[in-house]
Parts: sequence; structure tokens; C-alpha cells
Amino acid sequence: MMESLGQLGMGFAVALQPLNLALALGGVLVGTVVGMLPGIGPINAIAILLPLLFAGGLPPESSLILLAGIYYGSQYGNSISTILLNVPGTASAVVTALDGHAMTRAGRGGEALALSAVSSFVGGTLSILGLVFLAPVLASWAVRFGPAEYFALMIFAFAALSSLSGESVPRALASTGLGLLLATVGMDPQSAVPRFTFGQLRLFDGVDFVVVTIGLFAVSEILLTLDRTTWGRAAVSAFGRVRLGMSELWGMALTLLRGSVVGFLVGVLPGAGGTLASFMSYGIEQKMAGSDGRFGEGDPRGVAAPESANNAAANGAMIPLLTLGIPGSGTTAVLLGALLGMNVTPGPLLMERSPELFWGLVASMYVGNVFLLLLNLPLVGVFVRVLRLPAWVLMPGVAALSFVSVYAVNGSAFDLVLVTLFGALGYLMRKGGFPLAPVILGLVLGPLMEKNLRRALALSGGEWGVMFTSTLSVALWAAAVAALVLPWAFERTRRFRRAAGAETD
Repeated sequence: MMESLGQLGMGFAVALQPLNLALALGGVLVGTVVGMLPGIGPINAIAILLPLLFAGGLPPESSLILLAGIYYGSQYGNSISTILLNVPGTASAVVTALDGHAMTRAGRGGEALALSAVSSFVGGTLSILGLVFLAPVLASWAVRFGPAEYFALMIFAFAALSSLSGESVPRALASTGLGLLLATVGMDPQSAVPRFTFGQLRLFDGVDFVVVTIGLFAVSEILLTLDRTTWGRAAVSAFGRVRLGMSELWGMALTLLRGSVVGFLVGVLPGAGGTLASFMSYGIEQKMAGSDGRFGEGDPRGVAAPESANNAAANGAMIPLLTLGIPGSGTTAVLLGALLGMNVTPGPLLMERSPELFWGLVASMYVGNVFLLLLNLPLVGVFVRVLRLPAWVLMPGVAALSFVSVYAVNGSAFDLVLVTLFGALGYLMRKGGFPLAPVILGLVLGPLMEKNLRRALALSGGEWGVMFTSTLSVALWAAAVAALVLPWAFERTRRFRRAAGAETD
């Protein structure tokens, strides 16, 4: 513990440098502004701005501090449109909309936004403490991972994300397969033979994950906006003022604590993310409140619980990303691609080889959470005016920013064609109920998965049994099977009991 605190002190020395302070402040501000646009969310916020970051020539630790600021800044920004307009930009914000928008309709929108900001701060701060003390333990344990164990771990990540994506498991697995297929495009890493390039020289280096991410998420969201008729309506006039009494905060202390713990623990699980954390935390508070709660009608606990859980999960997802190289959510999958693009390889040796990067990031999260709280309380009124703009003003700007960002990566007009095609594909997938996050996870982890599979088979002389020789790999395979089977079994059991109860009545 003392060693971790000493390393954290070194991290603050990195985070408090003037450049990194400015990047943390700019990250949370930009993340809040972009995240509050309905439908954009943290994945799009990072994906759209990522090419500009690559062109800036910043050192890796500074780049990661900026990306992390955008990450958790957009988490709070998304709650602004959710509470004021009842337009959640991500699945994890759906729960916040239940009571947050009800508070706005009752003239308590300012209180709801203030509570969201405080809940985000508490959840983020408490989860960072878990990151400080648990990440070194997990990193030291992860050194025992060999290529077979890493391959099994990635299979578990795919299974967990597919079963917890909120969509049907077969569709989620199909999305994962598409991501893995895209990961095979380009030169074979061993034989240097082109694969699935169709004679296009631009595809010899593979499909750029920035192009895929912006196309699937940002461009598809623009197309989906064309289907909506109510997006961009003015915020409810009964906004109220931004206020929150200490007695109200003290009364929700246990709610914030429970939400933070649940969010952090769920966020650490690969594939779980903030959506599951928000739903679980909201359900726990609803059950504990019993008949005293007014959930769905403007109960403040219905805002505090999911918001603290969502932000705690965002920080918890950084643990498997940094210590195992396995993203815990769709957003961290984009962050993983960004790290690899900066020649930084996440994994158990990251803390040893680049301590200034890891601990500088952790310390910047403390600083960024303070900035987030101080910035957003006085700026809520400004954000509301931006949200009053109609879709025909905002969405062309988002479209222009998306295509400029894609072109800035390689200066290629071919990438503009690709991002348009992926945008159309993403639109069709979302209309058909196919989740998009598994595509990004498969695209990013595909090359690592292939490399570890080939390495394991090379060490065993081509024997596939090497995948099941260690206790750790067998446990991971069992966890992957359980992640796919248990949700299906629970659902069948629930339907059986419901049918039995109906027959009894």
C-alpha cells in the first residue's frame, strides 16, 4: 500500500505539470460539450477527436491524460441531454432518464444536474482509490499469463460483452465475428501475404479502427437522427436553479457509496461496462427503498445511484485495459486502439516499464474529477442553450467534424468512402438490433488474439490441447461458457416460473 502511495506521488508530479493540467482541463471540458450532444456519447467523443490528437505530437502520458479527460467528461455531459431533454446518448444513461427527466418536469432540473455532477464526482473519486490499490495486485498476478491464457482471456471478453450487451447473444456474437473478420484484413503478420484486400493497396495496412469507429457510431447516429422528429426540441422551461443542500447530500451518502462500489466492481469485468452497473445500482436502491421510494417519479436516489455507478464503472474499466490489455467496455476498446497507435502496449509490464504513464494517468483522474465538478455546476446554463439548437444545425457540424477527422488520419479520400460505408452498415446494424461495441472489440483484439493463438500453437508443436493445460486457462474457458449460458438459463427459468404462476392463478 505504501509503495502504491509513493508511486501515486510520482504520478501527481506528472499530472500537475502545466501542460498536463491544461490537457486534463481541456479534456473534461471538450468531453462534456461533445458528450451532451444527444447520441454522441464517450465513444464518439474520443473517436472524432482522436485523429487530431495523433497529429499533435504529444507524449504518450499527456495524450492519455487528454483522452481520459474526454472519457469521463463525456460521461457527465451525456447526463445533461438525458435529464433536460429525456434523450439518452448511451444505454447506460437510460436509467438516469427515468427520474432525472421527471425531476426536470417538476421544475427541479437544476437540482438533478447538480446531483448528477456530485454523484459523478463521488463515484469517480472512490473508484480511483480502487484503481490505485487493486491495479498493482492485478498486474503482478497477470504476469503469469502465457499466450494460451491470453487467448482464453480474450474469448472470455468476447463472451462477456456479447452476453451483457443488452441485445440477443447471437446478434452480439455476429457483431464480434464481423470485428474479427475486419481484423484479418491486411498483410498476414507471418507470411506477409495480403488477406481480404481485394487488390486495394490502401487496405494492405488493414482497416483503420478510427475509420470504423467513426463510421459505425458517429455517421450511423447522423443517419438515425434523420428518423427522429422530436430531437433538438427546446429544454423544459421549468429548469430551476442549480442548488443542492448538504442535508440532501448527507441523506444520499449510502446511495452514493453503494453505487460507487457496485459500479467499480462491475466495471472491472471485461464487457460489463456502465450499462449493467447503472441498471444494477438502480435496482438495488429501488429494492432497499421499498414503499418509501418514488422511483420513476423524480426520486433523487434514482439519479444518484446510476450516475455514481456509471462513472465508477468508467474508471473500473481502466483496470483490465491497463493491466491486462483487455478493454472493459466499448469506449476502452477505442482507448486500447489509441494506445497501440502511440506504440504503448498495455499489459502487466506497463506499470514497470512506463510508471510515469500509468501513475500520471491515475493522478490526472483525481485532478480531472475536481475540474469536472468545478466546471459543470456554473456552466450548466450555457450547455442548456446549446441543446436548444435544432438538429439541422447541430448534426451537419457533427458530420463535418467526423469526415475532417477521418481525412486527417491518412489524408486519404479512400477513407472517406470507407467511413461512409461503415456508417451505412452501422445504421443497418442498429436498426436490426446488432450491437456495435463487439465490432470494435473484435477489430482491436483480433490481431492480439491471432498472435497469441499462433504463439501458443508454435510452442506446443501444433497441439491444440495447450489451450487447456493450465488451471488458469481452463478457468477462463469455463467463465466464457458460463457468460454465454447462464443468462440464457436464468431467462428460461424466469419464464418457466412465470408460466407456472400463471397456471396456478
